[in-house]
Amino acid sequence: MQAADVVVIGGGIAGLSVAARLAERVRVIVIEGESAPGYHASGRSVAFAHYGLGNDPVRQLTALSMDELAAHGSIHPALYIAGPEELASLDALAAVHGAFGCDQALIGPDEARALVPVLRPEACAAALLDRGSLKLDTDAMMQSHVAALRAGGGALVTGAQVTDIMREGDAWRVTTQRGETWAAPILVNAAGAWADAVARMAGVQPVGIEPRRRTVISFSAPEGEDVRGWPFVKTVGAGFYMVPEGRGQLLASSMDQTPSGACDAAAEELDIAIAADRIEQATTLAIRRISHSWAGLRSFAPDELPVIGAAAGAPGFVWCAGQGGAGFQTAPALSRIAAAAVLGLPFPEDCATAGLTAAMFSPARLGA
Repeated sequence: MQAADVVVIGGGIAGLSVAARLAERVRVIVIEGESAPGYHASGRSVAFAHYGLGNDPVRQLTALSMDELAAHGSIHPALYIAGPEELASLDALAAVHGAFGCDQALIGPDEARALVPVLRPEACAAALLDRGSLKLDTDAMMQSHVAALRAGGGALVTGAQVTDIMREGDAWRVTTQRGETWAAPILVNAAGAWADAVARMAGVQPVGIEPRRRTVISFSAPEGEDVRGWPFVKTVGAGFYMVPEGRGQLLASSMDQTPSGACDAAAEELDIAIAADRIEQATTLAIRRISHSWAGLRSFAPDELPVIGAAAGAPGFVWCAGQGGAGFQTAPALSRIAAAAVLGLPFPEDCATAGLTAAMFSPARLGA
């Protein structure tokens, strides 16, 4: 049996970011079932930090994270397009961006098509341009957290699926399929789509985490077209997002959220076809061949807020789950909130000033 101060189950962005914070003060072990960190949701994220995603608390968390995210991101404008019936929603989104002091502008359809020449007129009656969004280098973010974890004397253990969790005395004992056992007084559940399964294994009340599948397709831009200067494009309502990936390649998603079991998600033919069709309906692009497609799981609590905090009746068991599709862009702020919960420190002052509270994210709100 090997001892640590904190064991974190899950080596995605949630687990690694909180582990890196904690490693400044205590010895942390991160246990990841796959052969590399970020294999599931984190490794399949397009990871674009913007305010067109999530509810108000998620946007507040994003705002509180932007300064740190800039170290692993590059400025890349976002263009939110609205059809004639969506102009009120576009105005509401502009108000959100204004509240966060974004460098933004409401523009007309001709200006939008000057930025993205393939937009069909009927798909874009007006648009919102945010000049300060960030394209994140997810690999650099993950590796920086691993480096910080190791610099603090911690370790990342990969290929170690957890088979048993028990509370013995004042410590949690975590055993893997390789026969390794780790003991620590604090156990952080950052297992993403498997977070409820980990809770059950530990005898803790689940919170109702629902994994949802999201599909992304990759396809060629028009021949000879350098699309690197195109903005990230997202519909205000249901529709799609599209972002350049290199000189002649585009990524897109229909923003599907199909409920799924916890699994190694794969793109399904219908979801691929829907994504391609939505792009073709809104643009003049003809997608003749899908270069690549993949799917990842985004995990949500019933109220679509992250679950951060200690479980009732389970000393030392701390949740860090339910980041939805905003895991990377909220990780800096959420990891500070989670680290404070683990260490028994006050709720971060800047988060409180922004109107966030520990109770807002606590598993107690979900009866756990």
